[in-house]
Amino acid sequence: MPLVGLGSWLSTEPELLEKAVDEALEAGYRHIDTAYNYKNEHVIGNVLKRWLDQGKIKREDIFITTKLPQIGMRPEKVEYFLRKSLFKLQLDFVNLYLVHLPFGCNYLDDETLWPTKENGEIDFDATTDLVSIWKSMEEQVDAGLTRSVGISNFNCEQIERICKNSRIQPANLQVELHVYFQQKELRQTCQSHGITVCAYGAFGSPGRKEFYKTIGMEFDSPDLLSDPVVSEIATNHGKTSAQILLRFLVQQNIVVIPKSLTPERIRANLQVFDFELTTDDVQQLEKLDRGIAGRTFLLNNYKGVTELPEYPFKNELPTVS
Repeated sequence: MPLVGLGSWLSTEPELLEKAVDEALEAGYRHIDTAYNYKNEHVIGNVLKRWLDQGKIKREDIFITTKLPQIGMRPEKVEYFLRKSLFKLQLDFVNLYLVHLPFGCNYLDDETLWPTKENGEIDFDATTDLVSIWKSMEEQVDAGLTRSVGISNFNCEQIERICKNSRIQPANLQVELHVYFQQKELRQTCQSHGITVCAYGAFGSPGRKEFYKTIGMEFDSPDLLSDPVVSEIATNHGKTSAQILLRFLVQQNIVVIPKSLTPERIRANLQVFDFELTTDDVQQLEKLDRGIAGRTFLLNNYKGVTELPEYPFKNELPTVS
């Protein structure tokens, strides 16, 4: 699994994403992260097919990750949604298939990702059985539809439960992780089970502000790119703040999947292997950790989600006095 991949969340304009994937492959990216939820697998699939047909890359040279949606959180739906993703990606297998969220919604149809009840609330499934779903994930490895399986947005207890009840261990955990939210306990749990970690939101996900506006929410992204400590270290190394934020994670063998549609930034995000942060740099960046206060993806923007048995961040919710 290459340490740097191209993220694609919120990349919904086909023409822009197609150009971005082309640019990334030209720049040397060989890892692309997507998900059924992102509704862009078909765009990525078109680019991959063109590159493969032209002989510009070989299938064994690229690492593709996609994810099981919350409407597929039933054992009998795992293969169904994986095959749908493979069809859109125009691939026979993916390299990594993740359980996107540890909770599910009741299935309505293939396109309604967040089905609602008559009262307008999300139609969550409170009976999600993670172990049963994991057994179905393992079957996809057996069938050759994915080379490996993993999890996303799971907490330590959920990880331990999967590992204790698995025949095939999770290969990877994808979670929010950045200098303000370093997730050290979670990473130790993963290390104890040989699970690699992939960080999303390495820049604090500034693009979410505009997206959240479209669904009637306000969001103030932590301005990691302008943090004075990060900026000073960037100046000292002749690098950008973005490259420092990525290097901090990559240097700890944490996979990063920065999303960008800008050619210059796509190329710059890959240029993090020609320098090394000093011990002092790392210590300064480690001090920026805000613990659970640094989390920005609480996944609680849908009414009722925090009451679900498998909602992963119950211990981090603000207490009401």
